[in-house]
Amino acid sequence: MNNLDHKSLRKQVAPFEKSNLRASIWQLINTLLPFLLLWVLAYKALEISYLLTFIISLVAAGFLVRMFIIFHDCCHNSFFKNRTANKVIGTFFGMLTLFPYSKWGHDHAIHHATSSNLDKRGTGDIWVLTVEEYLEASIWKRLAYRIYRNPFVMFVLGPIYVFLIENRFNKRRAKSKERLNTYLTNVGIVVLAALVSWAVGWQAFLIVQGTIFMISGTAGVWLFYVQHTFEDTYWEEDENWEYVRAAVEGSSFYKLPKPLQWLTGNIGYHHVHHLSPRVPNYKLEEVHNQTAPLQNVPTITLKTSLKSLKFRLWDDQNKVFLGYKDIKELVSEQKSMKKIPSLEK
Repeated sequence: MNNLDHKSLRKQVAPFEKSNLRASIWQLINTLLPFLLLWVLAYKALEISYLLTFIISLVAAGFLVRMFIIFHDCCHNSFFKNRTANKVIGTFFGMLTLFPYSKWGHDHAIHHATSSNLDKRGTGDIWVLTVEEYLEASIWKRLAYRIYRNPFVMFVLGPIYVFLIENRFNKRRAKSKERLNTYLTNVGIVVLAALVSWAVGWQAFLIVQGTIFMISGTAGVWLFYVQHTFEDTYWEEDENWEYVRAAVEGSSFYKLPKPLQWLTGNIGYHHVHHLSPRVPNYKLEEVHNQTAPLQNVPTITLKTSLKSLKFRLWDDQNKVFLGYKDIKELVSEQKSMKKIPSLEK
């Protein structure tokens, strides 16, 4: 899309950057109520078998992901026209999804402003090293990177750490309003957990909510990972980085089956979202379908997205993701010039 008219594209998308109150309220209803119903059913199913509870929790987890998308839209002030309404609903849904509204919203705004920029990595994104950085790193840094990028760590342990631990604390330079919002979120989480535990028992609460949490957490991290880690993605140094290209080429169109597309709040149209975060999730598909240039973007499916698991390092020279095996020859060549500890086997 090198010949893309950036100004024209932004102009075509602009009319969709308005929320619809009726659509937003309806989405709140058709997301929150089914989730609560499924949660109760999952709890009741414990009397029959955990397998049945797991099956119901699997569907409930999809609705929790959808709740996060609403929270996400509120952070962008795209779910409602009123900023206060976004903050109130966003904070409440942040309690349900374990994300502090102000803290995460701040980091996520930085992610949008720096996505695919090699010189501005580190906030609101996944750790990515270039081939050169990896080869020059110490054995301990490479080991840490390998552990971080291990699928079990990233998609199982990762959600536990980020959602339950990292999200509970403010950064040192956080402003007072951001700190207070995090404290409020933490208190809300504790109160909600205590009330439900009192109503159904702490063991049942941990079983049901724990199952839903693990499934939705893994799904959420996977969505974020795969929408920025794919074969034809875009990464550039700051001097060559372009916002529109980073949006439409550095964010994938994850073409999901309709039920999964609905449960994930159309976030598969990630290229549209990055191009214009002010477009509410229920309009993303419409923007894609009515904007011709956006239909010619990197597209992945459930099957092809699995390839992203082998992508570990960004080759800045050839503009492609590589796996560890792909750089064996590079490591061997460099080892012949100077001694570099190797993890490759």
